[in-house]
Amino acid sequence: MIRLEQVSLMRGVKPLLENVDLTLNPGDKIGLIGANGAGKSSLFAMLRNELHPDQGNIDFPAKWRMAYVAQETPPLQRNALDYAIDGDVNLRKLEEELVRLESMPDSAEQGIALGNAHVALADADAYTVQSRGEQLLLGLGFTLDQMQQPVASFSGGWRMRLNLAQALMCPSDLLLLDEPTNHLDLDAIIWLEDWLKRYAGTLIIISHDRDFLDEIVNVVVHIDDRKLKRYSGNYSSFERQRAAQMILMAGAAEKQARKKAHLESFIDRFKAKASKAKQAQSRMKALAKMEELAPLRAAAEFSFEFREPLSAPNPLLVMEDVDAGYRGEDPETYEVKEKKIVNGINFSLQTGQRIGLLGVNGAGKSTLIKTVAGELAPLAGTATIGKGLIIGYFAQHQVEMLRHDESPLWHLQKIAPTVREQELRNFLGGFNFPGTMVTSSIAPFSGGEKARLALALIVWQRPNLLLLDEPTNHLDLETREALTEALAQFEGTLVVVSHDRHLLRATTDEFIIVANGKLQPFDGDLDDYKDWLFKTKLGKGTDVLPAAGKENRTSYPSTSPVAPAAPAVDKREQKRVDAEQRQRLAAQRKPIENKVKRLEEQIAKRNAQKADVDAQLQDPAIYEAANKPKLKTLLADQAFYTKDLAQLEEEWLGLQEQLEAIAV
Repeated sequence: MIRLEQVSLMRGVKPLLENVDLTLNPGDKIGLIGANGAGKSSLFAMLRNELHPDQGNIDFPAKWRMAYVAQETPPLQRNALDYAIDGDVNLRKLEEELVRLESMPDSAEQGIALGNAHVALADADAYTVQSRGEQLLLGLGFTLDQMQQPVASFSGGWRMRLNLAQALMCPSDLLLLDEPTNHLDLDAIIWLEDWLKRYAGTLIIISHDRDFLDEIVNVVVHIDDRKLKRYSGNYSSFERQRAAQMILMAGAAEKQARKKAHLESFIDRFKAKASKAKQAQSRMKALAKMEELAPLRAAAEFSFEFREPLSAPNPLLVMEDVDAGYRGEDPETYEVKEKKIVNGINFSLQTGQRIGLLGVNGAGKSTLIKTVAGELAPLAGTATIGKGLIIGYFAQHQVEMLRHDESPLWHLQKIAPTVREQELRNFLGGFNFPGTMVTSSIAPFSGGEKARLALALIVWQRPNLLLLDEPTNHLDLETREALTEALAQFEGTLVVVSHDRHLLRATTDEFIIVANGKLQPFDGDLDDYKDWLFKTKLGKGTDVLPAAGKENRTSYPSTSPVAPAAPAVDKREQKRVDAEQRQRLAAQRKPIENKVKRLEEQIAKRNAQKADVDAQLQDPAIYEAANKPKLKTLLADQAFYTKDLAQLEEEWLGLQEQLEAIAV
């Protein structure tokens, strides 16, 4: 087990941990969470013995083998597969010993040593290591061809995947993963979840992906106010327990404040009177001894909203027989060559659609988004843009596109040169860029702060179509939640690629998928996508898309076109006035209907959770002394679900009234 006893840690003049005690059991899968800068990575460094506590002890069994992801990847010419297998350091040592023994002259001793070396290699699974390495890299998104390419040929994000592969290849009793999903697509994250669920050792994960944590962890350790607090259960359970604690602590603090005010009032009134002096003095001592209680501090909430679009063209965009891909000049022959990624796209975007774009790594999701955004010209076919279309495009590497030597104010002034500086400052202040930060170079900003600036620049432009390609990279839990809430209330059209399933569930109404070079609707939810992914990518079924009309089609992409192309403009002009009236009403109703749908899903989920808790509370055994901790948790859950349901149902009724007010 891992024990922290009275551990304190300073970084410079900043205290990160103060007199911390914590026990983690073997086999626990722990989510380590806390605000940026709270000390999560420093705690990892202490476990790796790279950093030492200023006070106290950290203890775990000396025989434990530890694995973690290296932060640097040298530009080696070694191929990717061999580099991943290098993570099994013991195996590589055994292989080197075998080579050494084979180079020695034949003798009885050499023969015995060779036999022992082969036995040790068999025990280390040396004879399956190639296939294990291939399966691991396939799961992380590499093709068989890429596995033979040198490490130096990969970009930074792909090198981090290779480092993750090394950590997973290493047999370990303790595995430390710091933001392992940052450089992964949704398909790789789903594969990694499945791998980590089967990991037999003790696992500690730092992550801002709540669905990822929910799937894997059974313990949450929260760093807050320089303390570590352990919670049983996954991330959702932690949220419920913490919410209940905050309610209880807020009540205790309020009660103490009333008592304190009463004592102070008594002291003020009677400390000068001889007859009451003794009582007053005793109350002064009681006041001095009173330990200051404060409610549990919630993280400073950050929120923003997308401003209402200035126009709502319908359709926003129509693609007919479009081929999406890349066109460039061959540096040797100077011939213009094309590389098609997605073929034969027939796709129209209507006002109010909220689409999640799915597809395995390399299928062409980013290529499609770039083509819709106008960053790439179609290789074939036609793309017709609606009049008044304003696109807000967040690219996968948007943060890298910012000018790191310039300030947030400079970036906003570039797109709003005629707006008063104070108005721009006020706007940026709403995105947590206050005071001198607004005029400072963004070079030292964190990845999350730069991503927040990129979002602010998009919000300013008041788009009616949002194209988001992995917008949550670099964002912490708080900012992800703020983005999710803002997108859920966005009144325009949304197309999003994201590995954050919580965001996809909360903000989209339908899914489409890029697979086998085609764009197709996906008739299912994210659980269906997970099933389809395991049947295709991991070799548990065919990777050929089934024909439309097969049984259980809800788990698969269909092969019908995504949406019929809009009719020609001259036909749309017929009955124009009636159509515009219908569109106006539909545009008003659509965002409200979307919110109603999401609320109904939340209400159904909460009702099921509350019913489960109610059923457990009807069991007489739960009230026995041995079950007191579980009873306490269940009562807190019941109170939380009841309150949340009341709020959700009140919001649902309000939305129904809004719908009734809009004439159909």
